Amino acid sequence: MARTRITIFFMGLVLWCCLTKAEYMKYKDPKQAVHVRTRDLLDRMTLEEKIGQMVQIERSVASADVMNKYFIGSVLSGGGSAPSPQASPEAWINMINDFQKGSLATRMQIPMIYGIDAVHGNNNVYKATIFPHNIDLGATRDPKLVKKIGAATALESRATGIPYVFAPCIAVCRDPRWGRCYESYSEDPHLVDAMTEIVPGLQGDIPAKSSKGIPFVAGNKNVAACAKHYVGDGGTTKGINENNTVINWHDLLSIHMPGYYTSIIKGVSTVMVSYSSWNGVKMHANRDLVTGFLKNKLRFRGFVISDWEGIDRITYPPHANYTYSIQAAIGSGIDMVMVPYNYSSFIHGLTFLVKSNFIPMSRIDDAVKRILRVKFAMGLFENPLADNSLVDQLGSQEHRELAREAVRKSLVLLKNGHSADQPLLPLPKKTSKILVAGSHADNLGYQCGGWTIEWQGFSGNDLTNGTTVLKAIKNTVDSSTNVVYEENPDPKFVKSNNFSCAIVVVGEHPYVETKGDSMNLTIPEPGPTTIRNVCGALKCVVILMSGRPVVIEPDIDSVDALVAAWLPGSEGHGVADVLFGDYGFSGKLPRTWFKTVDQLPMNVGDPHYDPLFPFGFGLTTEPTKAY
Repeated sequence: MARTRITIFFMGLVLWCCLTKAEYMKYKDPKQAVHVRTRDLLDRMTLEEKIGQMVQIERSVASADVMNKYFIGSVLSGGGSAPSPQASPEAWINMINDFQKGSLATRMQIPMIYGIDAVHGNNNVYKATIFPHNIDLGATRDPKLVKKIGAATALESRATGIPYVFAPCIAVCRDPRWGRCYESYSEDPHLVDAMTEIVPGLQGDIPAKSSKGIPFVAGNKNVAACAKHYVGDGGTTKGINENNTVINWHDLLSIHMPGYYTSIIKGVSTVMVSYSSWNGVKMHANRDLVTGFLKNKLRFRGFVISDWEGIDRITYPPHANYTYSIQAAIGSGIDMVMVPYNYSSFIHGLTFLVKSNFIPMSRIDDAVKRILRVKFAMGLFENPLADNSLVDQLGSQEHRELAREAVRKSLVLLKNGHSADQPLLPLPKKTSKILVAGSHADNLGYQCGGWTIEWQGFSGNDLTNGTTVLKAIKNTVDSSTNVVYEENPDPKFVKSNNFSCAIVVVGEHPYVETKGDSMNLTIPEPGPTTIRNVCGALKCVVILMSGRPVVIEPDIDSVDALVAAWLPGSEGHGVADVLFGDYGFSGKLPRTWFKTVDQLPMNVGDPHYDPLFPFGFGLTTEPTKAY
C-alpha cells in the first residue's frame, strides 16, 4: 500500500513537472531576445488573433469587451478625441488602462498599443505644452533643440499613459499652397533630414553598434515614433492635399526620401503611409515602394501603418470596393490598418481574403511579426499598464521654458526699419504708450494653429493653458508703459491716442489638412485692414502668424518691421523676449517667401527662382544690454 502511494506521488510529481515545463512560454520571458519572443508568440497565435493585431480602432468605439473579443492590436485618439473635455492625465490613464485590461484578458495576453497625434507636444491634451509647429522648428536650424522637444513630448505623452505618437512628419513641402505645409520642417530635404533628431528625442538614442532598421524605444519615459507620410506627400500637384506627386525616381529619392533613410537608421518604430499618389499610383497600394523599397531595400523592421481610413481611399469614391482595398493595401505591405470605426467589416474582409488564398498567410505573419517586434522592443509586455508617476510632466514649467526657447529661435526678422541704419527693433521696454492690435494678439488658439485640442484647432483662450502675445507684452514692458489693446482699431482711434509705436499681430486662422489648402495664400480680413489702419499712421512692427509664407505685398511697404512668427504654440513669451531685446533675432527662413502665388511652386535651386525673401534669409539683432 505504501509502495502504491509512493508510486502515485512520483507520478504526480512528474506530471506536475511536465505541466510546469509546458507552461514556460519564451515570449513571456524578458530575458529572451526579441526575435525569439516574437517567433514563439507568432507560432502560438490563431488567424483570428493575428488579424486582430493588425487592427487599430478609434477610442470612441473601443472598450475592454471589444479589445477582448476581437483581439484588437491598437487604439488611437483621432484629432480632438479625448475621454472628456479638459480631461486630466488620470482620466486618460484610466481610459487607456481599461482598454488594456481587455487585451490582457485574452488567451495570449498581448497588450494593445495606444497612439495619438502628438505633432507639436501632446497637443490633444488639456494643459499640455504646445510647442511650435514643425515649420517654426525648421527656422531654428537647431536639431539639438528639436531632439529636446521630442524628449519633452515623450514625457508629456507618457504622462497621460500614451506610449505611441504619430510623429514626426518628415514631409518636404514643395508648395506652400498645401494645407499641411506647417507640418513640414522645410522645402529643403537636407534640413528636413537634420530634423529627424526628433526621433531619438522621442524614442531614446539607439545603443552603439545596434543593427540598423530595428525599432527601438529606450524605456517608459520614451515613446514609439512614426515617420510620416511615406512618401512624397509634400510634392503634390499645386499642393493639393492627398493629390498626385508627379516626379521621377531620382527626384523622389533625392527630395522626399532622405528623412526616411535617416529615421530608419535612428531606429524609428513605425512608418505611416501617405494618402497621396506617386505618378498616379496610390501609396496605400504601392507594393514597390512599401514592400520593395521600404522593407526590402531600406531593411525597415518596424511596422507600416495606414493613415486614417487610408485604405478606403484607394478607390474613388472611398470605400467603393472595400474588399479590393483591403487586398491592395495588405498586399502592398501595410501591417496595421487605422480602420478606425468599422473594424468588424475590416476583420471579416481580411479573414475572407486569407481563407480564400487571395492574401497569403506569409503576408499576415510578416505584418504581425513586425507589430509584435515593436511591442516587445518598447517593453509593453513587461509594463502594459500606465501609472500616475509622470503626471507632473504634463505642461511642466521646464517644458514651457523649452517651448519658449523654441519660439525665440524660430522667429524670422524679415524687415527692420526702412533703412539699415534706422532699425525699429528691438523695441524699448520703457515708453509712454504702445498700441497692440490684430486678431492674433490675444488669441491662444490662433497662436497655436491646427492640431491643438481640436483637430482643426480653435479660437480663443479658454480651451487650454498658455500665454498670448498680448499678455507676454504686458509682462515684459516697464511698469510705467501703458499697453493699449484694440483688436481692429479704425484710423481715427490710432491717430488720436498719441501712441509711441504699435505691434500688430495678424495671420491665418487655424486649419488642418485639406481645409488648409489655399490657392491664393492671402491673410484673411480684417488682418490686412488692421495693418493699413495702424501702420499708415504709426511706427509699427507686424507679427505674422501663419503656417507658411503668405502674400504680404503691397502692405509690406507701409510696415516698419516684419516678423514671421509662424505658429508659435502656447508660449507667447518667446515673442516678447525677442521683440523687446532680451534675446536677439536669429531664425532663418525654412521656406522661400514668394512674391506672388503665380510663381508657385518655387523652391531654392529652381531656374525661375525670384523670391521676395530667399530660403535661409533672416535679419539678426543683438540683445539689448541692461544697465
